[in-house]
Amino acid sequence: MSAFLNPNNAPSIGLSEEQAQLLDVAAGFCRDKSPVDQVRALLADETGFQPEIWQEIADLGWLGIGIPETYGGIGLGLGEVVPIVEQMGRNLLTTPYLGTILAAQAVLRGGTEAQKNEILPKLVSGTAATLALCEDHADWNLENVSCTATLSGDKLVLSGTKYLVADVPQAGYVIASVAHADQPALVIIPAQLIDTDALRREKIIDETRRAFAVELDSIDLPADALMDPAAARDTLAHIELAASLLAAAEMCGGAYSVIDYTLDYLKTRKQFGKLIGGYQSLKHTMVDAHMGYERARSHLYSAAYLFGQQGEGEMAVRMAKAEAEEAFAFAADRSIQFHGGYGFTYDCDAQLYRRRAIWNAALYGDARYHRRKLADLMF
Repeated sequence: MSAFLNPNNAPSIGLSEEQAQLLDVAAGFCRDKSPVDQVRALLADETGFQPEIWQEIADLGWLGIGIPETYGGIGLGLGEVVPIVEQMGRNLLTTPYLGTILAAQAVLRGGTEAQKNEILPKLVSGTAATLALCEDHADWNLENVSCTATLSGDKLVLSGTKYLVADVPQAGYVIASVAHADQPALVIIPAQLIDTDALRREKIIDETRRAFAVELDSIDLPADALMDPAAARDTLAHIELAASLLAAAEMCGGAYSVIDYTLDYLKTRKQFGKLIGGYQSLKHTMVDAHMGYERARSHLYSAAYLFGQQGEGEMAVRMAKAEAEEAFAFAADRSIQFHGGYGFTYDCDAQLYRRRAIWNAALYGDARYHRRKLADLMF
């Protein structure tokens, strides 16, 4: 039983009819498919997710939500993906969903018509994809690229190394940022062209994820693997905002769950003959955590509604990412603290959420980065 008064009654700010319906379906699906004991069992699994659940997600049509009907999708916007990702974050359900959705957005925004017709229907039907954008300089500016693609005859020869590339062994396509003709560009790499020796599993803070360093050296691609060079900068900017929106959704879901988890503990643990939830210092802190969550969630659905609108949409997304990161980090940190000595052990579920909060803050810009960007937009 949830400690919230009515956990199924989501705030109505910014929710469309489609979002509300998807939220209801996703809540039940993610709750049933990802209980915490299953999440923990998958920590030691090589892939980190269950293939049968991935296929169920494809069968539900969730991979086609943000893809036009022309390419086999449902024809809704990225805002309708938000409630699904929120529920995945709430239940720590890990699949290649985020990478595949973002890869589809990249192809839609910057792919040629031939690339869209070839790749998007496959993604809708369940082929996973991922993005390779991070490099060793760890710059959140996606246009800062040192990996290269050099035209040699009718081939593109790649060089360099990408880091934090999710779920590569299960992906059908890897979309990588490269420097081509001294300009940022994007290429589509069929994953079978990446030799297993070119992959190195990375140890990351969020053990529910699987990330790899990918050596691109000597990968040869046909020239038509290059996405539209004229649209590369716009596509990278779109990816940053799309990824930030979905990260905010996942963090809002996680913040809800870790608050709920902490409240259950405060209502059962006794100290000096009294439930510790009755102590003012704990009670007031949990109110602060809940207010942070509500504020972040309001920003999230405002950003989902405004996504794609020039200027206003970008500001809303950056606000949502910053608010969600801080709300999630605060709630998870206090959960560890309030669980006492047990909270600092590996067995306490609060650490799963704290790790997820750190991971999401490290990708596509932390709260300080997004607020700096906001200052440039607003003043």
